[in-house]
Amino acid sequence: MLRGHRQLIARHWTFPHARPGRPPIDRELRELVLRLAAENPTWGHRRVQGELARLGCQIAASTVWKILRQAGVDPAPRRTGPTWQQFLTAQAHTILVGDFFTVDTVLLKRICVLFFIELATRRVYVAGVTTHPTGAWVAQQARNLLMGLGKRADGLRFLVRDRDAKFTAMFDRVFTAAGIDVLRTPSQVPRANGTCRASLPSTPSTTTATGQTDRWAGDHPTRHRKSWTSPRPAFSDVRSSAG
Repeated sequence: MLRGHRQLIARHWTFPHARPGRPPIDRELRELVLRLAAENPTWGHRRVQGELARLGCQIAASTVWKILRQAGVDPAPRRTGPTWQQFLTAQAHTILVGDFFTVDTVLLKRICVLFFIELATRRVYVAGVTTHPTGAWVAQQARNLLMGLGKRADGLRFLVRDRDAKFTAMFDRVFTAAGIDVLRTPSQVPRANGTCRASLPSTPSTTTATGQTDRWAGDHPTRHRKSWTSPRPAFSDVRSSAG
């Protein structure tokens, strides 16, 4: 009776032993990684990881790199064309980048601000402020921006934006109609649009679409920094997001 009681207690408090380390990668996911790499030989492991994220597959870039290495595939193939950083440096005077940032009021009301930055000059344009940024509203602010820029818009060739759902096809058509190509940054690669993120804490001054100076960050103590006036590419060091 006592032995049976000991066995009952042992079975009650015995838990299955979990394998140490990360859980194994699903075979179908591994095959999908290799398939994307085979069908797109110019893609690197980060581009493959970004495309998988768009499909809803959660996998780290380091895991994709490991899978490709084990299969004998180069995780970062050498390209003949320019890298993302080289492209930004060469085309800085023709690039406009756009993004959102939010401000929480004292009453905890969140306000969304749509702004654009000229890559070469770092000039900031606050396009609009709202608490409900719909697709139609964002597209209208894009129209107002281009009308406010006037002839300055003629020298623009590219708009860099992220994959925020508020940037709809209607928004893109506003720029493509003006001869400006829309470039979307890869998924989960915030550094690809690093200008917008880096400029928020220390933007020296802002300009509305009508050319009037806005008070947002206008009195920031770093407004006289030389780095804001030098015509250099504003993006941080970004490795080729395409791989």
